[in-house]
Amino acid sequence: QVRLMESGGGSVQAGGSLNLSCVASGFTSGWYCMAWVRQGPGSERERVAKITEHGSTVVEDPFRDRFTISRSNDKNTLFLQMNSLKPEDTGLYYCAARMMSSRYACPSGVDFQDWGQGTQVTVSS
Repeated sequence: QVRLMESGGGSVQAGGSLNLSCVASGFTSGWYCMAWVRQGPGSERERVAKITEHGSTVVEDPFRDRFTISRSNDKNTLFLQMNSLKPEDTGLYYCAARMMSSRYACPSGVDFQDWGQGTQVTVSS
């Protein structure tokens, strides 16, 4: 059973930074895509960034050049470095994972199998 546990959220002023972490356990042999997904107040979940088993990363347009996704060498901890935070970044940030058929693949949207409980990020103006 895969378990994902996020931490590092908090309340910051606009322009500030946070570094989110996600500790994963229970991965079996396979190729996993991992991602950060945000759910803002009254909004649907949207993917923030993703990383393939191989290590290729994508950060979605609203967060590009401000956020960086990375992973520990043992692949058991996922990070999201968040810089130049804006009030619209406010939301619950989830760590998510899904086993893929290729080490180079990720789901196209937020179709992930495993989810953490989320960590709250609040950005004030």
